[in-house]
Amino acid sequence: MTAEPLGAAATEVRRSRFYAHLYRIERPQDVAAVLAGHREAYRKAAHHCAALRCGSLEEFKNDGEVGRPGRILLDLLRRHSLGSHALVVSRIFGGVLLGPGNVGRAFRDAGEAALREAGVTR
Repeated sequence: MTAEPLGAAATEVRRSRFYAHLYRIERPQDVAAVLAGHREAYRKAAHHCAALRCGSLEEFKNDGEVGRPGRILLDLLRRHSLGSHALVVSRIFGGVLLGPGNVGRAFRDAGEAALREAGVTR
C-alpha cells in the first residue's frame, strides 16, 4: 500500500472477511492513492468502502455495497473527532448474503477494530 496505516484490523462475519485501515491524510486527493493500494492488496475484495474527513470536507464511498457502509465509517470518524483521516474497509465476499443491516454492523465493527488498533478511544 502507499501509506502506512495508523491502525489495521481484520474481522470475519459469516465467512466474509473485512479488512479495515485508518490513515492520516493531508489532503482529500490522498484517498485515491489509499484506495488504489487497497484494490491492489485486496484483489479479491468486491467492495472498498471509505470515509474521509479533511478540513471542512467530509466524504464517503459505498463502492456498490448494500446499505450505507461509507456513511457508517464517516460517522465513526465524526464520533471520535478524527479530522485529516481516512477509514477504509475492504470486503471479500464469503458466499453468504448479509443484508443491509448486518453489512452495516460488520463494516462498523471492522472500522472500530482498526480505530482501537490505532489507539483511538472515546
